[in-house]
Amino acid sequence: MRRLLILGSVFAALSSAPALAETPTKILNASYDISRELFVAVNKAFLPRYKAETGKELEIDQSHAGSSKQARSILEGLQADVVTFNQSTDIDQLVKGGFVSADWRKSFPNEASPYYSFPAFLVRSGNPKNIRNWDDLVRDDVKVVFPNPKTSGNARYTYLAALAFAKQTYGDDEAKVTGFVKKLFDNVPVFDTGGRAATTTFAERNIGDVLITFEAETRGIAKELGTDKFTVIVPPVSLKADFPVAVVDKVVDKRGSREIAKSYLSFLYTPEGQTILAENGNRVNDPKVVETFQSQFPAVKLLTVDEVFGGWDKVQKEQFASGGQLDKLYGQR
Repeated sequence: MRRLLILGSVFAALSSAPALAETPTKILNASYDISRELFVAVNKAFLPRYKAETGKELEIDQSHAGSSKQARSILEGLQADVVTFNQSTDIDQLVKGGFVSADWRKSFPNEASPYYSFPAFLVRSGNPKNIRNWDDLVRDDVKVVFPNPKTSGNARYTYLAALAFAKQTYGDDEAKVTGFVKKLFDNVPVFDTGGRAATTTFAERNIGDVLITFEAETRGIAKELGTDKFTVIVPPVSLKADFPVAVVDKVVDKRGSREIAKSYLSFLYTPEGQTILAENGNRVNDPKVVETFQSQFPAVKLLTVDEVFGGWDKVQKEQFASGGQLDKLYGQR
């Protein structure tokens, strides 16, 4: 009888133990607003490679919105396995929320940034307003389109790039620096919530003289809608925008998808992945791929957030926090 009781207890314990989770057959990539076409191309290349290496089928779902909005969605329950954002502060918000490990920058090369871009200009064919640099954007005869910096990481880079240009131009004259950015805001007829909506406003609704967005987006629009309709203008100086990636630890540990997530993001660093990124207008770090595409990317002097503003932590506190400089400028328009 005692032996039967022991066996019964063991059986009950085994029955109540959680079953080992099967490897997921689908993951979700939460990305920024204008990366749709890019990750269609990435996924098309990655999925056959994954099947060849593992023998398993995999699906990759995509979610696209403003980078900051995506971070909030994950904090509120969006089950993204990976994030491919356009600013590190949004991943840092996930760190604070307990979704991503604090050392996420060490998980992949280049501080977990497989590619980069910067704010550039898209103008109408022939560049009728002769727009070449940032100071052209504050002329009375120029209407500028870019999304709301409060909701779009893309637009935050535009705001910071304009601010960096003004600081270089006017030095310590804060009144002139502030006046420059305020005039730029005044020249924006409508602030959309994300980069793709701003593109629609400019390219399809025919509003504005110039669209400011990442260089990769300007190239994509010109390629898709025709260089006879639009011209890409790379300004002499702009602000480097690193595109960080991270595994969402809280989600992958729950779903058992960590290895898939790591494999997916690691693919972006392979020669094939870097080539796809460059083909879609992004600038990359792989020396051989850089050399291959060198003639397609005009020279530009890229400033950094660290050298101009003292780092993202300082920018977050001084510019983007509630009551910060952006709130003051945005409220004055």
